[in-house]
Amino acid sequence: MAEKCPDAADLELLDQWNTLQAGFRRVTDQLLADVQAKAGLTPSEFQVLWFLLTSPEQTAPMNQLAATLNFTTAGTTKVADRLTEAELLHRQPSAADRRVVLASLTDQGRRVAMDAALTLAGALRERVVSRVGAETFASTAHCVRELDPNPERLCRP
Repeated sequence: MAEKCPDAADLELLDQWNTLQAGFRRVTDQLLADVQAKAGLTPSEFQVLWFLLTSPEQTAPMNQLAATLNFTTAGTTKVADRLTEAELLHRQPSAADRRVVLASLTDQGRRVAMDAALTLAGALRERVVSRVGAETFASTAHCVRELDPNPERLCRP
């Protein structure tokens, strides 16, 4: 089989993709650094608190939390341990199935999660929306949502 090199159109497409994913990663890192500086939460801690804040009754099974956030079971447990020690999260067996452990926000966890979410919203407005405009930002979010191969995993309040 003969090897085929990418043509100019392929190279342009690949360059555009690289620009998108690398730029998104750098902006995400900046935004989460803002949250960490102001709210004192690591990116994974913020992800857990945000997921629970937007979950029904602000509670979710630990295995659902791990699957939704693409964390390993051990990684989820480690983050949950830190959040529990900080009194932001409470874990308990499910009444329906004692094999299932539920993670819930404490009152303090709810307050910290909301403060962190407001910090992220402010950082998004400052770092992203102010530069590209609200319409472009909304349109880009819509386009990316359309590309998601597993949209049911998206957490919606």
